[in-house]
Amino acid sequence: DSTKRSHIILRTICIMQQKLIAEAFGTFALALAVLATLNSEMPAVATPVAAGLVLGLFVYTIGSKSGCHINPAVTLGLWSINKIKTNEAVQYIIAQVLGGLIAFGLASTLLGSGIALGMVPESMNIFLAELIGTALFTFGIAGVVYGKVRDDASGMVIGGSLLLGITIAAALGSAGILNPAVAIALGSLNLSYALGAILGSMLGFNFYKYIN
Repeated sequence: DSTKRSHIILRTICIMQQKLIAEAFGTFALALAVLATLNSEMPAVATPVAAGLVLGLFVYTIGSKSGCHINPAVTLGLWSINKIKTNEAVQYIIAQVLGGLIAFGLASTLLGSGIALGMVPESMNIFLAELIGTALFTFGIAGVVYGKVRDDASGMVIGGSLLLGITIAAALGSAGILNPAVAIALGSLNLSYALGAILGSMLGFNFYKYIN
């Protein structure tokens, strides 16, 4: 019995490590895509499109492993509707922030500067824009989480929801980040971006849960 218990514990630890590596890598790729497009001469529309495509890709590739949160706000939103345990959510967020920091470091080396956003003054307008954009984004994710979207369409729905959320947030006056880990990768510790995304995520998930 003790040997069987040990094997179960080791397997659980291994699975959790795989989930955290997947979350760190996915967040790294998402943040790097945002940094690369923002630091290039590509049209402004390239950034939300690239972010949506990267997220869609990772939904299909790591979604079955970690759930493909790759965003602390999404993790906290799912935690608020009891779709992830507290201890696992904390580990996910640490892995996601680490992925964002690695993207920041690599962009600083390859592009000369990883800081595309910098220290923006706190703003109620930014907070509300990020909240609304993230609420729309996570409302789309909730449809997948609650099984209202076919598995083969989940990546398109989630990626498209991110593209919509970024577009609306940017139109309302923010940079359209919707992700605290990506904001860190962009060189920002602005609470308007972090809190707007977190509260917007909770709003989007809980509103979908309520109407369904």
